[in-house]
Amino acid sequence: VQLQASGGGLVHPGGSLRLSCAASGSTLDALTVGWFRQAPGKGREEVACLSIGDDSTHYSDSVKGRFTISRDNAKNTSYLEMNSVKSEDTAIYYCAADDQYWGCDPDLYDDWGQGTQVTVSS
Repeated sequence: VQLQASGGGLVHPGGSLRLSCAASGSTLDALTVGWFRQAPGKGREEVACLSIGDDSTHYSDSVKGRFTISRDNAKNTSYLEMNSVKSEDTAIYYCAADDQYWGCDPDLYDDWGQGTQVTVSS
């Protein structure tokens, strides 16, 4: 599957942003979708994942209650709604998908989109 992430940009602390991940070559409802991020000088970390089958979600503690992952099957697109953003949310955000894995370990995802930069600054 090919993935195209978009929607990044500059946002003020406390603001909101919605990232999109458009898929082609496969249908997202047959895939587990994950959002991950990498800040400067840091390793890649999980943000949120949405599993196939039971549509269960997983969020990292750092974004729980502020971010929401979703999937629009008609548009074959996943979204990451980011609310109450903080400066520590600044990172390159990536979407990924897998048809065999139901978890949120980035090392176990096969297909990745290019990143989209999110900068939180006043």
